[in-house]
Amino acid sequence: MSSDSISPRIAVAVGMLALIPVAWYGVASSGTAGIFSAINVLIMIAALLIATSPVEDSTQHNGAAS
Repeated sequence: MSSDSISPRIAVAVGMLALIPVAWYGVASSGTAGIFSAINVLIMIAALLIATSPVEDSTQHNGAAS
């Protein structure tokens, strides 16, 4: 199975599974470190969602041709 056959949205959803060990770490270890780790995971997931979102095709040019 190649990575081309996996939808980026599915890959991000699978990436959200990273919150499970983070939650375990927060419960078993320091709660503060678990919170910061969860925030970092959420930032990475948000970055992946933004990076894999569709881009608007802009074909209109505002400058003059040279």
